[in-house]
Amino acid sequence: MIKYGLDRVTELKFNTYDVSMEKRDGGQWIDIMLRFELDEGTPAPDDLIDFSGLVITTLGGAIAQIVPQDEDTDCEYQFTTFEKEQIRAFIESPEIQLQIANLSSPM
Repeated sequence: MIKYGLDRVTELKFNTYDVSMEKRDGGQWIDIMLRFELDEGTPAPDDLIDFSGLVITTLGGAIAQIVPQDEDTDCEYQFTTFEKEQIRAFIESPEIQLQIANLSSPM
């Protein structure tokens, strides 16, 4: 995690993800909310109250944005490249891509 305005960088390792997703109003994007179980050696920063992540994808599953959140809103942190790659690999997994496709398909 990188806190805006600071030089200090910490790298979180995500063990598991709790996922919920919904099609955004307007129907062009899928919002994927992630709750993380972190490796015990990489705890979240102490000043985050309810750490989570938001991944925004197209209906086809392509990632548009990956942002950390605290209490379900944007926060003063950003993910490192390593953290984004872990999240990207999870979102691009066949299981999650199938969930996105099912959500994207017309009812």
